[in-house]
Amino acid sequence: MTTAVNETGQDRKAPGRPRSAQADEAILDAVLELLSGGHSVAAISIEAVASKAGVGKATIYRRWPNKEALIIDAVASMKGPLPVPAGESVRDDLVMLLKASRTGRSLRFGQAAVCLMPEFLRDDSLHDMWRAVMEPRREVTRQVLRRGVATGELRADLDVELALLMLNGPSMMQNMFRWNPAVPAEGFAEALVDAFLRGAAA
Repeated sequence: MTTAVNETGQDRKAPGRPRSAQADEAILDAVLELLSGGHSVAAISIEAVASKAGVGKATIYRRWPNKEALIIDAVASMKGPLPVPAGESVRDDLVMLLKASRTGRSLRFGQAAVCLMPEFLRDDSLHDMWRAVMEPRREVTRQVLRRGVATGELRADLDVELALLMLNGPSMMQNMFRWNPAVPAEGFAEALVDAFLRGAAA
């Protein structure tokens, strides 16, 4: 029996027979559609997910040990694989990373993440699982920023953690809430990075 490793770094035993990618996607989409429809984590059941995905409960339990792990994987699936910076220009890499957070799938199910925010505040275990999903993505951006400091593209005294927050915060607010409709979506990543670099460039 093989062992699969998900994006949170947790090992998961693969079933004895090959997994169906189509079933996986149907299950994850079902979770996201329920969340997008306003269902809380407590209100979502494995039975409801199975019914919406058109699979049996056993199919879900062969893949996920519990509901919380399923929900976190569903949210992680919106993000897709970790982006890989080219490593030639800090500006280009930061723009690419911000654009990578606006995939078609992420925009389609953005309301699911909005509905989960109150859940993260109430449930520390869910919040910790969400952080585990997001941390590898934050680390990619950290590496770009640290490289910029090392190459002299960015200020030597740059606070990397604060810079990370300055880049990710506005992007998240616009992606999830369309916080300021006066800011156009077209060219948003470039405009945000350029505004950041006016203070952060060496």
